[in-house]
Amino acid sequence: MSTKGMFGMLTFAIVTITLALILYTTGVWAERFSGRLRPWHLVFFYGGLVFDTLGTQRMSELAGSGFNLNLHAVTGLIALMLMAAHTLWATMTVIRNQEPALVSFGRLSTAVWAIWLIPYVTGLVMNTGRPA
Repeated sequence: MSTKGMFGMLTFAIVTITLALILYTTGVWAERFSGRLRPWHLVFFYGGLVFDTLGTQRMSELAGSGFNLNLHAVTGLIALMLMAAHTLWATMTVIRNQEPALVSFGRLSTAVWAIWLIPYVTGLVMNTGRPA
């Protein structure tokens, strides 16, 4: 692949993962500040999940060597699975519409978000200044 093509793929991956950060963070903290899980928060959770999946898949293509067992890869896989489980659980909680669950859901959201930040930051730190 040409350098231009790789740069385009890298740019796509960085933009989508950053969009995931923005969307997921907005959803989690909007829920936290409102004190209750609301249906519109799901839009941000799903958006974050979709963009994180797209960006992760593209980064994986760029790495080209399969799954590397390192801190970033392991925490990234765990975070993506937690993000998916969290989003599905949030959907079920909204559908069930039980007030105690809607009010307490924010604690889970904040924990998953904090875990999700680990691979975001390690990816940034591990690859900053690295030649393309």
